[in-house]
Amino acid sequence: MTDKTLAHVNYSVLDAAKEKFIDAARKTSRFAERYGFIPGEKFGASANIFKIDLSHFIAAGASDLSVSLVPEGLGTADDARPEDLTAAELTEFWYNIGIKTVAVMTNDAASSGLQTVLIGLYLPSSTPETVFTDEFMSGFLDGFVAGCKAVGCVYLSGETPQLKTKIVPHKLDIAGALWALRPANIKGIGEEVPLSVGDRIILVESSGPHENGFTSLRDLAERLPQGYRSKLGDGTDYWRAINAPSKLYTPLIQALLEKGVCLTNAENITGHGWLKIMRPDRPFCYHIKNYPQILPIFEYVKERSGIDYHKLFQIFNCGSGLALFVPDQNSVALVIEEAARQGLRAVDAGIVEEAQKRSVLIAPLGIELSGDLLGLKK
Repeated sequence: MTDKTLAHVNYSVLDAAKEKFIDAARKTSRFAERYGFIPGEKFGASANIFKIDLSHFIAAGASDLSVSLVPEGLGTADDARPEDLTAAELTEFWYNIGIKTVAVMTNDAASSGLQTVLIGLYLPSSTPETVFTDEFMSGFLDGFVAGCKAVGCVYLSGETPQLKTKIVPHKLDIAGALWALRPANIKGIGEEVPLSVGDRIILVESSGPHENGFTSLRDLAERLPQGYRSKLGDGTDYWRAINAPSKLYTPLIQALLEKGVCLTNAENITGHGWLKIMRPDRPFCYHIKNYPQILPIFEYVKERSGIDYHKLFQIFNCGSGLALFVPDQNSVALVIEEAARQGLRAVDAGIVEEAQKRSVLIAPLGIELSGDLLGLKK
């Protein structure tokens, strides 16, 4: 009788990876000290504990605590790269993906005026031995920790299951969830002063596609003569341009709210491109008269794919990753000033106008995005 062995999970690889994830988590343990702490700074349990310090809320006379749980995934951004990256290039790539992973979750929370406190990861794969390489563990974890530090949150927990029959070999899915709260004495975005006709629109720069549009970007790469190694007009590699680390908007929005700047709305410009600007379920025209530079990567995509600006702005952020809305011109100046202080370019972009239905009018380009193109409403 022939001896047989059963298929099994490769725990030796997974456990080694988990130890490195835990080491990364320890580095973040003090990033959210304003809101609480890890008892004994202990990590590695099946469920780690974070104690919320309620003294700030009690001192502020808060009668309740506004919180949110936000699950999100990176999608296919981590597949958009050449197969022949050097070890150094691969480490750089994964570092940027680490930043993107923090951004894809925390920027959504930020647009609701929330401060991310805890963040977790879910990284399933079928072949952990080929996924959790030295370049991945070094680059991704360094980028993820850097993102947590910038936002001010603790990487509390994660899961790295081996799913042999569900995940394509040599690939992984990158997803996670965060827990966020509204700091004491901070008014909610749009709660006391709702979005109204006459509000000013401020657009804050992006660094590139951030985490969205990668189905289109990967499709274009397959048609480029040099693929991901193709170069933009300024000499930048296509793979680097599309994978630039995302801007993290939590510090900007929290600083504005703490300073008492009235934000009537905020929209993280992600999937659906500039259609997201008109997410509120109100019959407004968002009249855009000015915007941050359309970055070279988007002009390159437009030129090489043959699409027009109307389609380009439906897919990508085109250089503007965040839309903020304020009720007056004085607030515009305060937002632009604070953005500059944080190294971000923001521009007085336009005005909210009365209309029969939702639309975004991009006046400099002479195009209008109809609300019929966007099923999302809030």
